[in-house]
Amino acid sequence: MPKVSEMRESKFLKQSDIGTGVLMTVRGCNPHNVAKEGAEPEQKWCLEFEESDKPLVLNSTNIQLCERIFASDDTDYWVGKRLVLYVDPTVSYGGKVIGGIRVRAPKPQKAAAPVVKAPLPPVTEDLDEDSIPF
Repeated sequence: MPKVSEMRESKFLKQSDIGTGVLMTVRGCNPHNVAKEGAEPEQKWCLEFEESDKPLVLNSTNIQLCERIFASDDTDYWVGKRLVLYVDPTVSYGGKVIGGIRVRAPKPQKAAAPVVKAPLPPVTEDLDEDSIPF
């Protein structure tokens, strides 16, 4: 049986879309009408991603986090950059702790371990220049 949260369709990312966390690539930052159907239009800034058709509605905290993560207040600079979206259960709204989506920088990639070459085996016979094939 489905959960109630699974029965409500949303054109924006919600907690249940994120799971334990997801790595996303920013496609753009644009205003979207977030009002419910039939209500007066309400424009909010949203991040759009390569990996999802649903944008993330940006709140003040996530806007500030993006600015810090990308080291720029110019959202054009954010395009092509990657973010991790995750559910933070401590997010509050309207004085209630309800959980919400937060953003963070991806963990740095570990550099590949240096290749250690084994030493060449010792030469057991005397070679002269003529016996070397190259």
